[in-house]
Amino acid sequence: MIRYAILVFVVLGCLWAAAGAQPEAMNETLALDVTTPYPTLIHLAVEWRILGDDDLDGVVSVRFREIGTSEWRDGMPLRRVPKGRLAIPRRWWRRDAEEVDGPPPLPNRIFEWANKHSGSLFDLMSDTEYEIELSLHDPDGGDAVKRVRARTRPEPRAMPNAPITRVTPETLRTLKPTAGDVVLLGAGDYGTFVARFDGEPGKPIVYRSDDGAARFTQIDLIGRSYVHVEGVTVVNPERRGKGIDLMGAEFCAIRWCTSRASYGVSASSRPGARNCYVADNDVEGPSVWTSESMGANGDNLGEGIRLTGPGNVICFNRVKGFRDCISTMESGAVEDQICVDIYNNDIYLGADDGIEADYASSNCRIIQNRLTNCFVGLSSQPSLGGPTYFIRNAMYNLVYSPFKFHNRSTGNVALHNTSVKIGDGMVCYTRAVFDHSYFRNNLCIGGPAGEEKWGGYGAGRGVPVWMAAPGDHSDFDYDALGAVGMPFQGKIGDQRFEGFDEMVKGPHEMHALQVDMSVFDGVLFPSPPVPEREAVDLRPKEGSSVVDVGFRIANVNDGYVGAGPDIGAYEVGGELPHYGPREKRLPNED
Repeated sequence: MIRYAILVFVVLGCLWAAAGAQPEAMNETLALDVTTPYPTLIHLAVEWRILGDDDLDGVVSVRFREIGTSEWRDGMPLRRVPKGRLAIPRRWWRRDAEEVDGPPPLPNRIFEWANKHSGSLFDLMSDTEYEIELSLHDPDGGDAVKRVRARTRPEPRAMPNAPITRVTPETLRTLKPTAGDVVLLGAGDYGTFVARFDGEPGKPIVYRSDDGAARFTQIDLIGRSYVHVEGVTVVNPERRGKGIDLMGAEFCAIRWCTSRASYGVSASSRPGARNCYVADNDVEGPSVWTSESMGANGDNLGEGIRLTGPGNVICFNRVKGFRDCISTMESGAVEDQICVDIYNNDIYLGADDGIEADYASSNCRIIQNRLTNCFVGLSSQPSLGGPTYFIRNAMYNLVYSPFKFHNRSTGNVALHNTSVKIGDGMVCYTRAVFDHSYFRNNLCIGGPAGEEKWGGYGAGRGVPVWMAAPGDHSDFDYDALGAVGMPFQGKIGDQRFEGFDEMVKGPHEMHALQVDMSVFDGVLFPSPPVPEREAVDLRPKEGSSVVDVGFRIANVNDGYVGAGPDIGAYEVGGELPHYGPREKRLPNED
């Protein structure tokens, strides 16, 4: 019956198109297939394609359980993603999109996404199978229930009891490793190394330096599969100097490496990298923290970790001194930026963007990163339908904006982020409509910035909130907002307000809080932003107004302590997350 209904709908659509007529709205939902694309180590994506629901009132609730257990857990409801399309003109390209190797960008590119419900399960166990139950309800009709199974990826590991071959700079050139081998690199200068052999699932080829004394100018894993590089040092300070190149790589891993290059770890144009793992690295570039270096046109250079492609995981890295510290790609260089994870990274000094998740297509997750001294905190310019998740990121000493959701960005989800900066607090300046944004439990504090320009840009007037052009399907509430020493003024779409009481009349932020720096314990307001500042502890102070008053979100803040979740990136009294590289251990050790 369902197949027949689909066929009828398709045929009618073709007839309408041939006749030049527009079909009437179809508010009922017709459920199609469910997929779980590109599992990562700790997250799973769910995509449920549909027809209809033109009034966007369908809802999909989620619950899940580990296979072999009986207890179900609630997940965050899937996000409703209507079919969309975005054409990218050449004038949107950023200057360094033409500085990387690869085929020239296209004059224009059109991105399209399907009509669906889409979302993620967070903070799962790696290498574990889960059962997921989805319950669709549409008041106009079309209710359905589906169950699927999906398994998270294992952490990349060397093969147990792998044979070890010791090499020097001279003997590495002639070595022909086979799947499963560990190549132990002795001290010395290896120059540029091009890996020529692939591993296999469960049997990667591992190039390892135990002490970092194996030094390279550049490492190319171009087109390689199941190859790991661990513990090496790469130094390539040239203007276009690459550290480790993952172009076309699949299931490769870069761990515990030190990179001093203008492009630390990269796969910067199509076909990008797929299902790669970049973790626990120390990546430092040439950019500095001055007014002249800041912004899109500033005197800055380099990308710390920049990958395009699906399923990539970038976690627990320390990244410092780049134009953009961690980024995806844009426009003609983009390759299926789906299910990308960026979490627990320690980002210090991003002269333009701390994390640039531009052109993310769906279920990209930017979670629990610490960003200090960045012109922009989180960029999504644009999100292509989404959801693109920004959760529990802590940002201190920004200049321009914590959220750069420009170029008609669609489908951003901002939950439990903390930002302290000069100028405007919770802000997205673009006049182009950014729609289907969902904000909850963010803690954003601004303050006076004066007349000075930073990289040619002002930091705002010091209002607590300025959301210039959210679309009709955007939703802001339960955020804690303030501006040190400034009156409470601002704008959310068409609503302008003079005073906190005017703002909470709605339609947005009806449950907001007015806050100041007293919610923290001894944190200084970062004015002026130059010189650079050390990372600070932005956990809330015991008894402050943000404690226990947050909005409950299943699978996002289940672990709260007290009467309810706290607003901001942290729970009061909790341990700080681990940011940056973890203690080094062999990948096949428990």
